[in-house]
Parts: sequence; C-alpha cells; structure tokens
Amino acid sequence: MKNVKFLLSAACTLFAVAAMAQQDFSGPQYAKWGDTPEEREKNILNSNFLKESYDNRDYDAAARYLRDLLNSCPDASVAIYQRGANVYKQKINRAKNVTEKNAYIDSLMQIYDLRAKYFGDNAKQGLAFILDQKAREYLAYKPNDRAGIRKAFREALEAGGDNADPETVVAYFSNLCDDYKNTDEVMPDEVIAEYDRLSQFFEKHPEAAEMKGQFDTAFGVSGAASCENLEKLFGAKLAAAPDDEALLAQAVALMSRADCSSDFFLATAEKFYAVKPSSNTALSLAQVFQNKHDYAKAMTYLNEALAVEKDDAERQKLLARIGLVGLAANDVSGAAAAARQARDLNPEDGVPYFVLAQCYGLSAASCGGFAGQATFWAAYDTMSKAVELLPSDSEYLEHAKSALSTFRNNFPSSEECFFNELQSGARYTVTCGTAAGVTTTVRPR
Repeated sequence: MKNVKFLLSAACTLFAVAAMAQQDFSGPQYAKWGDTPEEREKNILNSNFLKESYDNRDYDAAARYLRDLLNSCPDASVAIYQRGANVYKQKINRAKNVTEKNAYIDSLMQIYDLRAKYFGDNAKQGLAFILDQKAREYLAYKPNDRAGIRKAFREALEAGGDNADPETVVAYFSNLCDDYKNTDEVMPDEVIAEYDRLSQFFEKHPEAAEMKGQFDTAFGVSGAASCENLEKLFGAKLAAAPDDEALLAQAVALMSRADCSSDFFLATAEKFYAVKPSSNTALSLAQVFQNKHDYAKAMTYLNEALAVEKDDAERQKLLARIGLVGLAANDVSGAAAAARQARDLNPEDGVPYFVLAQCYGLSAASCGGFAGQATFWAAYDTMSKAVELLPSDSEYLEHAKSALSTFRNNFPSSEECFFNELQSGARYTVTCGTAAGVTTTVRPR
C-alpha cells in the first residue's frame, strides 16, 4: 500500500512537472520566485516537491528542498515557512540523539526568525503571531534554557502589545515566577515590576478574567509576593489613587493570600470593605483581628457580612469563622450555635465539627459529676467526624487528633457506668452543657 502511495505521488509530480513546462513564468506575479523564468520554474517545482515530500513523510528530502528555497527565494511564499516548521518538528521527534535533536531545534528557531524577517508585516499572521509561536515552541523544546525562554516570550509580548494573547502573558509570567523560585537568575524586584506592568494589560482586557486569575495566582504563590514587597508595590500606587476600587481589590486579594497582618493591610482592607463589603474581605479582616486577639472587631465584620450575605456557601464560611472566633474568645455557647448552623449548611466541612467538639468538651466542666464525664462521649464522636472530614493539609487536623485522646481519657469509668445503670454500647442522651440533647454511645474509660 505504501508503494502504491509513492507511485501515485510520483505520477502526480510528473504531471505537475509536465504542466509547468508549458507555463510562462516571465509574468510579474512570479517575480518573487526568482530573477529569471528558469529560476522561478525551478523554485516553484521545489515548493511542490517540499509539499509532496512532507505529505509522504520523507522529511530528509523535504528539508533539502526547504534549504534550497530559503537560499534562493526566501520571500516567495509564507507556506514555505509553515511547511518548514512542520518538517523540523517531525525531525526533532525522530532525532537519534541529543546533539541531532538540538541541531533540529536550532533550525526550527531559524525558520521562525526568517519568517519574521520576510513576513512580519503579514496582515493576519505577522510578527506578533510568529514570535508568539516561536516562544511556545522554545518553551516546549528548550525547557532548560530559562533565560532563552524569558527572552522569547518578552519579544512575543513586545510585538503583540495590547493585542497579545492573554494565555501568552500568563505563560511568560508563570515561567518568570518559576525561575524566581527555582533559580538565582530572577530577583524579586523583577517579578514585582513585571506583575505591575502586565497588570495593566489585564485592565484593558476585562474579558480575560480567567487568565487574570491564573496570573494573580502565579504571583501570589511565587514567594516574591511577600507582605513587605506587596506593601512597597501597592503603597505607592494607592497613594496616587487611594479610591481606585479595582486597585484596592487587587491589593487586598494578594495581601490576604500572603497572610499579611500589617497596619497597612488592615487600613487597605477596611477601606475596601467600606467601599465594597464582601464575605471574603470580612473573613480576611476577621482572621487578622483574631490573631491580634481583638475578637470584638473580628466579630463585628463577620456579623455585618453575615447579615447581608444571601449565598449559602458564603454564609457557611462566615458561620464557621464566627464559631472559631467565638471559641478563641471563650464564648462557648455562641461558638456552638454558629458551628451548628455552619454544619447544617455544609455537613461535609470538618471545621464546624472541630468547633462543636471543643465546645462540648469545654462545657463538660460546668456540668460536673457523671453528666459532665458523659458529655465527652459526644465530644469524642464529633471530633472523630472532624478528623474524618478535615483535609490532610488543614491547620486544625493535628489538634483534632490530639483532642481525641484527651476526650477519651475523660470518659466515665466502668464503675461509674455501672452505678448509673448504663451498659457499654447502650444509647445515651447528654443532659447538660452545649451538647445537651445529643445522643451518643456509652463507652467506659
């Protein structure tokens, strides 16, 4: 079958050659193919042979025709470069060793450079398009040449300007952040400066919100987005435009992600909350005020946000945080009430169970006697549920696990269960404290 294909291809080529022999190549439309009719005929034939060789997967022959065309008529047709790039991609994939592969990669990059030189003014696929493609290929084929990758993407973005592909912007910036984290080639000031510069690109492209999110995330996790660096970046910008809502939102989002707690962050977040109240900002402020042991201020923001929030998922987050703050403030009954509401809104979140279990354990002391000891059964059950649901990276998980042992050590003894006429495995309803009414199982210590 393969032989038949080659025979048909050869036959088609012969027909094409015969047909071309009867053509007149002296017309101006053929001028780019050579200085004389004979040169033009030869180059057009070589262009046809390039296509045939590529279609037949004879990439060595295709590369020879390509070299001849680039030497004799480099500005004849953009198709030469389109096919040439495909030829060298195939040769790269089939290279026998690293040296050969690198040589083919260099040839591919030269194809893009020549295309940019001769067809950079193309209306549809001009310089910006060509350099964008080159940058992506450079990243794919030369992943270890970090400086070369950054250079290729910068050239592409410079050529694209405001019309650059947002995906290319993110690819460049993500690699820049990776280089900051993994090498000593990029300094934090460069990452911050590029973030500042490229943020303006996304301001002009509000439709690229998803790409903007990836852009911000790359900066947020880069390590360059430290609280100190962010304060330098946004301090000057907010001084110049203190009421810019978009700028305030960006500053609060990035500083929240970096767990900032400085006076600058609090002032910025409170100002943004006053302009545009939201659950996310309230949660960020509450976390900082909780860390500062200003529980009243934390509760103020959380309750204000809860009063106007309609979305159940956001209400659940606020209630869970209210429970945590209440627990820290030793408001056991308030924390338990908020945790129950949060649990009812999302039974698969481990945090409300974590809060409730501690509330049960803390209130056991106020019960006294056997009733207080029995409360630890409910505390243990609830904390076990928290351990089951909390993710492995939760900041509460280890505390929850250690609490299980504490609760178990406070169970009533066998004798105490006997004197209260309770057998192991029987059902028991807690009668006091925040766990009153909770049904659990009798388990002697």
